[in-house]
Amino acid sequence: MAQNDATLAALIGSRICHDLISPIGAINNGLELLGMTMKDSGPELDLISESVRNASARIRFFRLAFGGGGDQQLGRGEIAGVLDDFTHGGRVSISYHPTGAYSRTEMRMIFLAILSIESALAYGGEISVDETNNSWTLIGRGEKLNVDQTHWNLLASPASEITIPPSHVQFAMLPIVASEAGRRTIVAIDETTVRISF
Repeated sequence: MAQNDATLAALIGSRICHDLISPIGAINNGLELLGMTMKDSGPELDLISESVRNASARIRFFRLAFGGGGDQQLGRGEIAGVLDDFTHGGRVSISYHPTGAYSRTEMRMIFLAILSIESALAYGGEISVDETNNSWTLIGRGEKLNVDQTHWNLLASPASEITIPPSHVQFAMLPIVASEAGRRTIVAIDETTVRISF
């Protein structure tokens, strides 16, 4: 994936997320109104509400991961809120430790790295995110990992001619985004841990 392709992909990602978040918000508002007018919402309405919440959380996460970068600063509260909603009810938890504000470009790298690590934690686990002296480290831990080495090799050799399925596009995007930010992705994997740093 060439740099121009990555830029175009980010624009497409931003556009899709931007256009979807409003109707999903409207559905959620409608559900809240239904809940206020109905005496017993029932499991059906609860299921729809949970599905809308999950969809909204994933779109907010994907907008940061696959949308455009930039210097706009995101505070800890906003970042942690997106991560908490993204993992709500899932098998993977995320511990986000930095307390400062960071640019959308940096968060784009973090969110792509989280998606990469999440793919290895198919059976559940925890991801920790730390930043020290402008260096980031993300560590995923799980009792059992599911690592496709072909995809992980892309992080170290982004020029490799490998066909990536849509579910793993983050492996193609992360090294490009990191390179644009003047960083290099470093990967370490053992039996129960995957680590990405840049």
